[in-house]
Amino acid sequence: MGFLSRADILEFDDVKTEIVEVPEWGGQVMVKALNGTERDAFEASIVEMSGRTQKMKTENIRAKLAVKTIIDPETKKPIFTVADIEALGRKSASALDRVFSVAQKLSGISDGDVEELEKN
Repeated sequence: MGFLSRADILEFDDVKTEIVEVPEWGGQVMVKALNGTERDAFEASIVEMSGRTQKMKTENIRAKLAVKTIIDPETKKPIFTVADIEALGRKSASALDRVFSVAQKLSGISDGDVEELEKN
């Protein structure tokens, strides 16, 4: 394995996807990993600052991640928007958890990362 060039890195498609069976919804969805910018935005959306104090805002956390990671298999574009978070949050918790777990795994978000956000 040799050293990578700038072009090698920037041209490589490194955002993985996985098909997830969601029986509660009667089918399957394609879930993608977050890229670096998307992960930063997701993490920022679940942290609330109040002066110098930081608190985790976990309301609809599964729906927030699902909105960012469920994509159209052909276009690879998200099928939901931020406006869908509330409606998606009212769907089956087990279905959302299944999608959340895959998106979390693909994006390299561990439970420790969430705990670290809470500490910082």
